[in-house]
Amino acid sequence: MPFIHDDFLLQTKTAQTLYHEFAKNEPIIDYHCHLPPDEIATNKRFENLAQIWLYGDHYKWRAMRTNGIDERFCTGNASDWEKFQAWAKTVPKTLRNPLYHWTHLELARYFGISDRLLNETTAKSIWDECNAQLPELSTQAILQKMNVRIVCTTDDPIDSLEHHRNLAAQSNFPVKVLPTFRPDKILFIENAQTWNAYLDKLSAASGVDIRSYHDAILALRKRHDFFAAHSCRLSDSGIETMFAEDFTESEVKAIFDKARAGKSVSMEEALKYKSAVMLELGLMNAEKGWTQQFHIGAMRNNNSRMMRLLGADSGFDSIGDLPVATPLAKYLNRLDDQNKLAKTILYNLNPRDNEVFATMLGNFQDGTVAGKLQYGSAWWFLDQKDGMEKQMNALSNMGLLSRFVGMVTDSRSFLSYPRHEYFRRTLCNLLGKEMEQGLLPDDIHLVGEMVRDICYRNAETYFGFFND
Repeated sequence: MPFIHDDFLLQTKTAQTLYHEFAKNEPIIDYHCHLPPDEIATNKRFENLAQIWLYGDHYKWRAMRTNGIDERFCTGNASDWEKFQAWAKTVPKTLRNPLYHWTHLELARYFGISDRLLNETTAKSIWDECNAQLPELSTQAILQKMNVRIVCTTDDPIDSLEHHRNLAAQSNFPVKVLPTFRPDKILFIENAQTWNAYLDKLSAASGVDIRSYHDAILALRKRHDFFAAHSCRLSDSGIETMFAEDFTESEVKAIFDKARAGKSVSMEEALKYKSAVMLELGLMNAEKGWTQQFHIGAMRNNNSRMMRLLGADSGFDSIGDLPVATPLAKYLNRLDDQNKLAKTILYNLNPRDNEVFATMLGNFQDGTVAGKLQYGSAWWFLDQKDGMEKQMNALSNMGLLSRFVGMVTDSRSFLSYPRHEYFRRTLCNLLGKEMEQGLLPDDIHLVGEMVRDICYRNAETYFGFFND
């Protein structure tokens, strides 16, 4: 039997039935990813397997570095074939890392290769076979092949959204590609030079001469309106912890003026400013009826030497351990107290916080929307079988798994869509095992319909992408 087979990860007959009859064929709503919209709009084709599979993939780079592979074969000037060879050499060493599962799922689903495992011996045959198929695997063809209905990219407020406009005009491409408002860069006031440079770009994009805190919020609001006019329904923030310090308007104005003049601000001042901006963003999201997402807990760019050499998003981030419960509760309460708390999805990166996040939701559910506050899918370092099961167990114990809006790719790679299959198989295996243990009713329709909801229908209802 090949490693990737029909019942991969499905350890009971009931799990197999749940997956094949209720989960497998559901479409995908990928409401959070980092796919480049220009590559979708231009229907990009890739020259070889390294370009589509290895470029920009810091998961693989981390594994390769750990395996003693020189940086030249990760992000350096080695040829694409040499980089692929280095990856093939690393794959057998990734046993029990989710990369081993993902690698072989992707080879099976995109290229039909399930009769061989990737290693140094099989590298050349797999390279040649996959490269021969790449002309048919353009970016748009991949999305349609994987039954994707919605893609929500991640976009800076200063982005022109020209590629989203282009895609909206392509009547022969059925996948909706929508922007997501990601305003993180306006928060980084502690680095006055880069922050001021960003404000200048925001000023140009919004048409607002940003001289004061009020101007900056007005510029953000104008871009928020611009995104809404381009069918944006979601915002997203990637932060190490929630910002919810006490502040006064006069304090924030003075802090802004100080930094805008190029002067350094203290950590206390930076937190007050960030707390004020986050509150304003939350109010904007509520007014528009958007869903706001918070990815909390990443400790980024830890290796300063490699940051200087390669820049951000190169594989030198890890799980952080800042306190989250108190500021998160305080932030959500500030919005709820004004009846301005938007639909919210919370993602944690530190698994110690699973139950904290899962219980936080219940404090602010108000009966207006089923699952108004969501415990987001296992994210980044946690989006593997063990992490997914722990996230779903915490949600089940503290809330309603049945209202969960399911998986996202959170990826820059067009070959990452089997992560939805991986999640669905893990979900069905978890539920099928408990049905056979008598912990859930032996009612395949009851449980199967919940599986369908989690895989697709909950997200379809929650986000309302098809209500236009």
